[in-house]
Amino acid sequence: MRNPLTLLEIPTPAYVLEEERLNHNLKILESIQKQSGAKILLALKGYAFWRRFDTLKHTLSGSTASGLYEARLGYEEIGGRANQDKDNTQDSSVQHKEICVFSPAYKASEFESILEYATHIIFNSFNQWQKFKPLIDSKNQTLLTQNLSPIEVGLRVNLLYSEVEPPIYNPCVPLSRLGITPSEFTKGVQQYGLQGIDGLHFHTHCEQDSAALSRTLPHFEKHFGIYLKNKKWVNFGGGHHITRADYDCELLINLIKDFKQRHNDIEVFLEPGEAVGWQVGFLIGEVVDIVENQGKVAILDVSAAAHMPDCLEMPYRPTLCKLSKDGNIESDKGINIAQYTYRLGGPTCLAGDVIGDYSFDTPLLVGDRIIFEDMLHYTIVKNNTFNGIPLPFLGVIDTNGKFEILKRFDYTDYKQRN
Repeated sequence: MRNPLTLLEIPTPAYVLEEERLNHNLKILESIQKQSGAKILLALKGYAFWRRFDTLKHTLSGSTASGLYEARLGYEEIGGRANQDKDNTQDSSVQHKEICVFSPAYKASEFESILEYATHIIFNSFNQWQKFKPLIDSKNQTLLTQNLSPIEVGLRVNLLYSEVEPPIYNPCVPLSRLGITPSEFTKGVQQYGLQGIDGLHFHTHCEQDSAALSRTLPHFEKHFGIYLKNKKWVNFGGGHHITRADYDCELLINLIKDFKQRHNDIEVFLEPGEAVGWQVGFLIGEVVDIVENQGKVAILDVSAAAHMPDCLEMPYRPTLCKLSKDGNIESDKGINIAQYTYRLGGPTCLAGDVIGDYSFDTPLLVGDRIIFEDMLHYTIVKNNTFNGIPLPFLGVIDTNGKFEILKRFDYTDYKQRN
């Protein structure tokens, strides 16, 4: 239960991690790993709140990255190949974490640096694999002389099947740049073979249940199952909504165990971001003004365009509640259902910087707080400083209910981005 007095003390705008909720998610993910035999990796593209990775890095098997910076962050804050924790202890749960890197296309100027962090590198085309293969081979020779595990190499495939909506998040739509289609994969095998390829990767989910995976795996095996012989692993990608209350964890465990059994105990990776950061925190803002224009419009110090871009990109209407200055918390009742209805918008000059329409049983007043739920995954990582709007503070409510600011942003952060 949240303490209203604590919430009223938080400066706005601010992203706030609720540590107890994160620990709840990690327990579920740990159980899935133990029961299924799969390795769950944190997708940093979705959840990168590294200031509170202490428990996470002891629970998950590593991280996944979309490029150099995420690979380095995962190495520094979760662990990687022969990477010790900051206290230089010999805790094996911190050392030797997996760092799987995938990019639609790697730049030569960054690739050698990626080799310093990655344990697995996944390519989006046979051409890119061949381009960087000499560098990987050379790095692996060095690693072997140091008695370290070599970097393993994979290819991302396109199953031509995904149930994701809307199309902006569907990697299997026509002309998608993500993954090698079955016909192109056949051509690549004919030209280059698969010697040196350790595994395959597909990522076709987005906040979906394990039932979607059960319908997806047959498509993967239909097109690419023949290539799994002598392969070490398959990466099932992200989008598995494992920590959602109605997610069928038992089905996921059975799917993984069955897949491993049918393919010579091949290793399976899952790389969710949202399942780690699901419902673990909120974004809190304040009502700065209320204006009239055929209805009441509340202007907040929180911006959809700068702080919650998925609201406009997806689009979606976030769940929220209002916190009055007297400490009363009231949930939104829906659009035009309760007596007092408001359109909530941000402080930027973008006319479309609108979060949505909300209604309450009591009036919304200037100075009231608005708490946007579930705002720690795919929000902080997409922040921007459009219009010079300040980035929200980063804070945490620990397991004892105490609030602490972890990071303050100021003018320098805005200036240095431009």
